[in-house]
Amino acid sequence: MPHLTRTAWGTASTDVRIGFGIPGFAHPLVAAAEWSELTRPGTPLKWVVLNVANGPGERPDPHCLEAAGRLRNAGVRVLGHLDMTYGARPFGELVSDAHRYLDWYQVDGFSLDRCPTERAALPEVRRTVATLRALIDDAHIVLGHGTHPYPGYAETGDQLVTFTGPWSDYRWSQVAEWTADYPPERFCHFVHGMPRGHLEEALRIARWQGASTIYFTDRVGDGGTNAPWESMPGYWDEIVSRIGTGVSE
Repeated sequence: MPHLTRTAWGTASTDVRIGFGIPGFAHPLVAAAEWSELTRPGTPLKWVVLNVANGPGERPDPHCLEAAGRLRNAGVRVLGHLDMTYGARPFGELVSDAHRYLDWYQVDGFSLDRCPTERAALPEVRRTVATLRALIDDAHIVLGHGTHPYPGYAETGDQLVTFTGPWSDYRWSQVAEWTADYPPERFCHFVHGMPRGHLEEALRIARWQGASTIYFTDRVGDGGTNAPWESMPGYWDEIVSRIGTGVSE
């Protein structure tokens, strides 16, 4: 059995209203069906990451602009992908990419992929996030740690990705005790290589661990940063129907 926990939010943790966060589909020319599917009414979607070329690219892309516009018109947040490379990326480069995303695609916030997790890096991440928030009113900031970071990061981002990895790890994963001090809306889990037959079990783990934003897929990576997420899972319709319509935000 996976590790189960009751949070400070009580038994309500099993009644978490789950919705999707999309880590980043392939380019709209390659994954046209995926981008189109996201605007289907009733899809429980919280946000979608726009990753043009491991960032905003060198010039505006009309296909990405059209895809982002359709999502915004449907009331879906679009987040720009910023790769922090675990703290190695210079501050100026991150801010420059953020400006391009805002100028070219009118994003609603940012997903900071490969975000550092350690306490020592927290001041620089805070500086980056404060600068990003100054660019956009009500910017939505997702810190893509992929694992449980030092607890102080929870006061910096709107949401934290506290699990990114294969189903073989997720099914035995444990949640950090400090997460019980925060509502499920603060946490995201991204799981790849998950067979259809384990869908209900995976949703149960997310609810018990207090994560209300998820993306589960049967796709597996081939070494690329976003490879498992570039296309929809084979059971997309099933997971949409299990989660139901509408989101809690």
